[in-house]
Amino acid sequence: MVPNAETERLLLRPLALADAEQIQIIFPHWEIVRYLLNRVPWPYPPDGARPFIGQIALPDIARGGCWIWTLRLKSAPEQIIGTLELRCSEDNRGFWLGLPWQGRGLMLEACSWANDFWFDTLGFPVLRVSKAIANESSRRISQRQGMRLIGTSERDYVSGRLPSETYELTAEEWHANSNRHNSTNPYI
Repeated sequence: MVPNAETERLLLRPLALADAEQIQIIFPHWEIVRYLLNRVPWPYPPDGARPFIGQIALPDIARGGCWIWTLRLKSAPEQIIGTLELRCSEDNRGFWLGLPWQGRGLMLEACSWANDFWFDTLGFPVLRVSKAIANESSRRISQRQGMRLIGTSERDYVSGRLPSETYELTAEEWHANSNRHNSTNPYI
């Protein structure tokens, strides 16, 4: 089950088929998709969000081991600004944020909530994430959250085959991180 949740500035709502129209408008931008794994088609189809949600995301959630939320500002709860995903797979956390909302620490805030959910609610002992080395914004989130670099490789992204890093965080490390709940400050 994917619960409703909130942080200081955000509402997290379970992904629904009704979200496709808004996602279709804000998602397909090169600056958002270029560092996503190459499972994302590019150019993004004009109707890509609906089949992704209905045929891939919602069935994954129903099978278990996958949780996906839309992100919305508390000040504008009807507007989707991005998504956040937790998954029992090689990469445990993934996300994207619409261009107008980047650079405000919102994803850092959402990821801090997701880490709490992963460790405290779901009870997993380790969180692992991989990302393109060129994806500085995503790397900063992992680094600010105290994640350790555990490996490098090359992976296939929408923008091509790129050097990639894998970060890891244990529940113990997360709980010992004194800044973990001060996540609204993008300059931590």
